[in-house]
Amino acid sequence: MSAIEACRTEVLGGHVAACSKCGHQHVAYNSCKNRHCPKCQGPAARDWMAARAEDLLPVEYFHVVFTLPAEVARIAHWNKREVYGLLFRASAETVTTIAADPRRLGVRIGMTSVLHTWGSALTHHPHVHMIVPGGGLSSGDTLWVPCRPGFFLPVRVLSRLFRRLFLEGLSALHGTGKLAFFGDLEGLADAEAFAAWLAPLRKSEWVVCAKPPFGGPEAVLAYLSRYTHRVAISNNRLISADAETVAFRWKDYRIKSGDRQKVMRLETREFIRRFLIHVLPDGFHRIRHYGLLASAGRKRNVETIRKLLGAAPPASTEATDTDPAPHLTLREPCPDCGGAMRIIETFRRGERPLTRAPPRKAAA
Repeated sequence: MSAIEACRTEVLGGHVAACSKCGHQHVAYNSCKNRHCPKCQGPAARDWMAARAEDLLPVEYFHVVFTLPAEVARIAHWNKREVYGLLFRASAETVTTIAADPRRLGVRIGMTSVLHTWGSALTHHPHVHMIVPGGGLSSGDTLWVPCRPGFFLPVRVLSRLFRRLFLEGLSALHGTGKLAFFGDLEGLADAEAFAAWLAPLRKSEWVVCAKPPFGGPEAVLAYLSRYTHRVAISNNRLISADAETVAFRWKDYRIKSGDRQKVMRLETREFIRRFLIHVLPDGFHRIRHYGLLASAGRKRNVETIRKLLGAAPPASTEATDTDPAPHLTLREPCPDCGGAMRIIETFRRGERPLTRAPPRKAAA
């Protein structure tokens, strides 16, 4: 919270930028770069997407969502690293296993998974968004095998296997003493009580949904840019805030038709509490790649698939020695004339700039 409060203020220092054409100047304060800060995720998302554009394939892409039941989400609240990590592993293993089944596709696939832990009202709702190319490599990597147009894998089969793998993993975490329990769940520390608590979950339906395929690689990029670096609530959803109350827009998914948009007003302390529920443990990766898209072999696998599909590689976006932009030229152009903005002064944390210039309005 301290990082977000100080973001883009003189507390973190900054620089003065001047336009090389019209002379416009403004002060720009440094970002906190905290991954939970709504202001900092836009630039981070753009940089990440530029890197991912090289991995896009000219195939149909699918969107699969794996959601934890509310009962398990309560345990995840106190065991984020363990349970969220298990959610990643179980969902990835589920899709990989079903896709490798000769009765389905019989191939090796790749996927990008993104963890979200919130609902629209900032409630605790852990789920993984998975973006999967529609097909995979055959044995020996000699053939690209596409899935049926408009259909990836059967959701019911995915749901059953995901439920089994996750509950097996959760039992293993409990058996090794890696889960902590508090409040009215404290009794689940006992092995027999935990086994009894798990029993109904083995029979309930777990929510796995497969959304319609994307329109093409460009649509995949646009979608990922909205999801990969999203935080629990963005600035544009906020309506008002003061010492007593925070009001924000949220979407009520219980409404099947009509306007789902509503306004929620929370006591300020409750709003902060809900926001902090979604802060991840230090070093925990909320974007992960599996299978063909895992970091170790991604470049080689993507090249192999492109050759099998007869697709040309994407145009290189790497900088060259002939790039005209000097080191201190900023990415954003002048807001007045569109000219190149250059840094003419920097100042450290807590300092004020010597150059007189109006402060730059912080981006949402």
